[in-house]
Formats: sequence, C-alpha cells, structure tokens
Amino acid sequence: MKIIRRLYDWVLSWAETRFGTPALGVMSFCESSFFPIPPDVLQIALSVSKPLRSFWYATVSLIGSVLGALLGYLIGYVFWELTKDFFFNYVFSEEIFNKVGELYAENAFLVIFTAAFTPIPYKACTVAAGFWEISLLTLILASIAGRGLRFYSVAALMYFFGPTVKIWIDRHFNWMTIIFTILVIVGVVMLKVVL
Repeated sequence: MKIIRRLYDWVLSWAETRFGTPALGVMSFCESSFFPIPPDVLQIALSVSKPLRSFWYATVSLIGSVLGALLGYLIGYVFWELTKDFFFNYVFSEEIFNKVGELYAENAFLVIFTAAFTPIPYKACTVAAGFWEISLLTLILASIAGRGLRFYSVAALMYFFGPTVKIWIDRHFNWMTIIFTILVIVGVVMLKVVL
C-alpha cells in the first residue's frame, strides 16, 4: 500500500509543474502496457487547477492510452518471449493473461472495451491482444470507445464538480485502493461468467 501511495503522490507531483500535460500523455501511454497507476489520477489533478481544460486533458489521456495500447500489442506480438517473465512477476499474472486469451476467442472487442473502461487490467489485454494476434483494428476501436468513455467521464466530473472530487480521493485513498482491488476481482469474475 505504501509503495502505491508513493507512486500516486509522485504522479500527482507532475500536476504542479509546467510539464503536467506531457507527463499525462506519457503516463497514459505507459499505463496501457506496464505502469501501475492509472492516468486518471494526474488527469484529475490537472483538471482541478484548470477545470475548463478538463476535456483537453481527457483527450491527451485518450491519445496516450491508445498509442500505449499499440506498444502493448507490439510487446505481445514481437517481444513476448523476451519480456514475459517481467510481466508475470511484476505486471499481471499468467492466469489473467491466459484467461484473457480464452475470452478473446469469444468476443475480443467486448473484452478490450470492458478492460479499457473498468479497473480490469487493461495492460493485460493490450499485451495479450498482440500475443493472441487479435485484429489491430479491433484493439484500436475498442480502446478508443472504452478509454474515451472513461476519460471523458472523468473530465465531465471535473468540469462540473472540480476540486471536491480530488479532496474526496485524497481523504479516502486507502479505501479506494481496497475497493479498486475488489472491483478488479469482481470484473475478472464477471468476464468469466458473462463471456
């Protein structure tokens, strides 16, 4: 929990620099393939200081995230044998990776869309999409739909409610990480049941 909190604080620190917007793009890019903190954290922090730019920050998050999904795809398609130990040890489990592969056989678009929008590990889906050779067009369209809905929902919240959202997150961070973990587990179970 302390490591995640430190990473969270580090991500937030970028909002106080002139490099906040480029950092948001880079973090969105990295989170789609290996970084553990979702870009929403920095997107919210930036939007608190400039609520009128909330939708611009959502656009930066979306572009970075979809480009990062392409990196995840490339890792799975070309570099999987070189990187799989790193991913299984530090990013997601082998069980999740194989389950995503099974689910792709049934409805790849829905799986990617769901992971892009919810706390289900999106990076597992992008890397697995390359490994399981899912259509690149499916990955891009599902990512745009799911990530777009997610980031623009955050933008709308920040535009209309602003700083109160960030204060609430800071106060309840520990509970949110627990709830986030539960949502990931529930999401994975729901994918197993529904698909």
